[in-house]
Amino acid sequence: MNSYHHIRFSCLMAFSLLTISCDGQLTMPQEKTLSIEQIAKLIPSRVKERSSWANDIVQISQQLKIEKNAENMCTIIAVVDQESNFVADPVVAGLGEKAIREINERLEKKLGKQMANYFENMLKTRPTPENNYLSQIRKVKTERELDQLYREMFDYYSKQYHVSLLAGAAKLAGQDIAEQFNPITTLGSMQVHIRYAKANKRSFINIHNLRDDMYTQNGGLYYGIHRLMMYPAQYDKPLYRFADYNSGMYSSRNAAFQKMLNTLANEQLDLDGDLLLYDKDGDVKLQKSGTEITLIQYFSTDPTAPPARTIRSDLKQEKTQDFEDTTTYQYVVKHYEKQTGQEAPYAIMPKVIISGPKLSRDYNTNWFASRVNGRYLRCMSQAKRLKLN
Repeated sequence: MNSYHHIRFSCLMAFSLLTISCDGQLTMPQEKTLSIEQIAKLIPSRVKERSSWANDIVQISQQLKIEKNAENMCTIIAVVDQESNFVADPVVAGLGEKAIREINERLEKKLGKQMANYFENMLKTRPTPENNYLSQIRKVKTERELDQLYREMFDYYSKQYHVSLLAGAAKLAGQDIAEQFNPITTLGSMQVHIRYAKANKRSFINIHNLRDDMYTQNGGLYYGIHRLMMYPAQYDKPLYRFADYNSGMYSSRNAAFQKMLNTLANEQLDLDGDLLLYDKDGDVKLQKSGTEITLIQYFSTDPTAPPARTIRSDLKQEKTQDFEDTTTYQYVVKHYEKQTGQEAPYAIMPKVIISGPKLSRDYNTNWFASRVNGRYLRCMSQAKRLKLN
């Protein structure tokens, strides 16, 4: 079966970036380019300063060369609205108490017993007993306030207690201790991970200035729009891009790959969209994932299949579009279509649980993507009423 997976692009739209005509010619979307005023009308009317948000969206879209059509603008608007309701530094209910619980759970594990004791004492007595850091944490209402307080505490801690000289601190010596311990890892109006922003920062600034930038309206939008839009994928609906925003780039495509492998190998791999195992810094672990083990075992019966070293090399491209061109991906697609007689699925909803100190309960990627998609559809309906698409 000659499915669209065997060519680089298809007659479907490569969502939000470009289109391919059925004769294979690259064409730009024939959609209206929206003005700041038109984009402002797509932002929910309850949002204050709609023109200001629209102006930043336009400026960033121009900088990143993103088409300012209704589909792209509604994609951005939907994610911003879901993540923060268009508030650059949103209030998080009960954030202070949640932060204290997080400290209690992580203190000794992160710092070691001796350093944890020093830190706990500092929280209760510094900068003054009457206005100690513990009481200050309880009062914070936004991520920015908590983030800045954490940095202040660790700066004080490292200077007063000479952290690099303390027992058990060797692994932290020479590193930014505040950054290592800071539980605020997703920031700003679009809740972008600090690791992604650091890898794609728009200017030569240190990590503290980068964090401050992400709490501004423009900074939060820049890194969020970059994370949401700046990668090509052949999704036939925005729902999968919304899922990727929550669970990782190409996780919807990779979950479909895992589903095909389950069918071929009669396995029950988690459809989480992660084909390899990663550490907390996002680096690939040496340990083999369930997906990698299953591939090696399934391929072992076919002398024409790629060897284990090729599988490993191919899986390392799972966060890129190039994975679709690898021998491993193409082999699974080909054998799935041959065995089932069906067209290989390009994307499915990944099954990932969302949890964290800022959430009142656990959610999953389907919940997130569906909520964002509802906002997207309302935005597109508004664009249709205004004749903008």
